[in-house]
Amino acid sequence: MTDTTIGQEEITHMEDAARRFVQTEVAPHLNAWEEAGEFPRDLYARAAELGWQALGYPEEFGGTPAPWALRNALTTTLARVGGSGGLMASLFSHNIGLPPLVRHGSPELQRAVIPDVLAGKKIAALAISEPGGGTDVSALRTTARLDGDEYVVDGEKIFITSGMRADWFTVAVRTDLKNKGPMGISMLMVPGDAAGLSRSRLQKMGWLCSDTAQLRFDGVRVPRHYLVGQEGEGFKMILTNFNGERLSMAAMALGFSECCYDEALSWARQRKTFGSTIIDHQVIRHKFMDMKMRIESTRAWLNAVSARADSGN
Repeated sequence: MTDTTIGQEEITHMEDAARRFVQTEVAPHLNAWEEAGEFPRDLYARAAELGWQALGYPEEFGGTPAPWALRNALTTTLARVGGSGGLMASLFSHNIGLPPLVRHGSPELQRAVIPDVLAGKKIAALAISEPGGGTDVSALRTTARLDGDEYVVDGEKIFITSGMRADWFTVAVRTDLKNKGPMGISMLMVPGDAAGLSRSRLQKMGWLCSDTAQLRFDGVRVPRHYLVGQEGEGFKMILTNFNGERLSMAAMALGFSECCYDEALSWARQRKTFGSTIIDHQVIRHKFMDMKMRIESTRAWLNAVSARADSGN
């Protein structure tokens, strides 16, 4: 449960800060970053200086507890002003990689990983999807067998956001090799520099400046205490993790829809047909009103669901 006592002043301040960040530190370079397929690594540190990497995390790890309303304000504004899903996906990949560790990891493992990521010194990523597996998490094939005090990991992951640069991966693995269903799955922290871990960059049609990779684990050895929670509890962790991820994606979708609306309205005020701008045509104004109605209804749903998440319901 998160303290929901936050006013419009704090939300407005966050929106203004996000807008200035995009205008000064992102927009002038975004095209070059898209062509390069990545953005500078020091952008993580810059976002951390603004407190954004730590937003929503416990203070004991250097975090700043915050309700979803504030986090959504940041996400929606960055999406609306910046219009780059790739930038946001990689810059905040820790928001899907760290939650299982925050909820279920041992204090020792939490201290080893979380503070540096929230400080922008390290990058964290989530590794679940596999070639041919899609969203069928219960059918994953990457295995982790116990050998003394180490797990030996073998398998592949694909479509991994921040996959080329991540320093830590939260990896879904099958620890019960006899159980082919969801109860045989566990979560394991794997260092990005582990021997036997290789990465291949994926070429994409969109979200270009988000480095996305295919990972291969060939006999990667990980200390036993890098297990997150207990063996066999990974599937429940994954499903719980999806809730926050989808809420953030809803906020991104709202911001992108507003970005599209702003772009369309700007063009409608410039484009002329039959002697007048197209915004002067009634049918076009009706279309804009329909768009605005859908945007505002989405915002209302997002606010309602966020309030329930903050209240623990």
